[in-house]
Amino acid sequence: MGFVLLAGLSLFWGLNWPGLKIILSEVPVWWFRSSCLIVGGTALLAISFASGNRVAIRRAEIPPVLLCALFNICGWHMLSAYGVSHMAAGRASIIAFTMPVWAALFSSIILGERFNGAKIGGLALGVAGLAVLIGPDLVALQKAPLGAAFMLGAAISWGLGTTLFKRGGWELPVASHVGWQLLLSAIPVTIGAAIREPFPDISGLSREAIIALIYIYGFPMTFCQWAYFKTVHLFPASIAAIGTLMVPVVGVYSSALILSEPVGWRELLALVLICSALACVLVIPSLRKR
Repeated sequence: MGFVLLAGLSLFWGLNWPGLKIILSEVPVWWFRSSCLIVGGTALLAISFASGNRVAIRRAEIPPVLLCALFNICGWHMLSAYGVSHMAAGRASIIAFTMPVWAALFSSIILGERFNGAKIGGLALGVAGLAVLIGPDLVALQKAPLGAAFMLGAAISWGLGTTLFKRGGWELPVASHVGWQLLLSAIPVTIGAAIREPFPDISGLSREAIIALIYIYGFPMTFCQWAYFKTVHLFPASIAAIGTLMVPVVGVYSSALILSEPVGWRELLALVLICSALACVLVIPSLRKR
């Protein structure tokens, strides 16, 4: 099941990046993220309830859920939205998915997860793949340092949030937990939107933006939010994080297809390196166990 979820994450989260670029050219950052959190959180709680899971959150569970939400949701969603609005979507996804490096570091410090040969090899191959993609754009990043800084902050925040979620030992079902993370995060984000930005004119949205918005509500904000934390529940935090390395590759190729962002031999080499990284941490250990 974990492998199927990771495959779905790679596809649906990868396609999320060009969609973000389209929407953020028409909708203010805070209102867009506010709507995502409300829709995603409500949908996950409804799905959890319909599945017969416990939805009510106990008082003792609120502080740790809020702590996870601060990094997993608020930090990641707001910083990544600002980041992608300042730079190319495909390149933004590459910086964002340095997250496995930070998750591995935090998991080692907080959870005591050991760095074995497979993890070290997988991280090295994955980072090499990202370096191949991002290398030619260092000059471009210097021209847009703010976007790069936002994306790096988003990656670090998400890596820490992943580790805190893994440490929790939750009794609350995953769908309910993630739904509450999203809804609780929606409160400060919606307040910030009301203070900082005028309410967007929804009637003026282009057809492309509407399609992208529906897609993001349904897949990245509902299915992918649940699926990612489910994989963190199934795998060690560092392994689950490394398993997302395919997302920026899909992000680059889909941005090339949808937004006509450039793509070439570097993207192919990065694909090979990242697939090798995933084989190191997911496929080979599984085969050895069998």
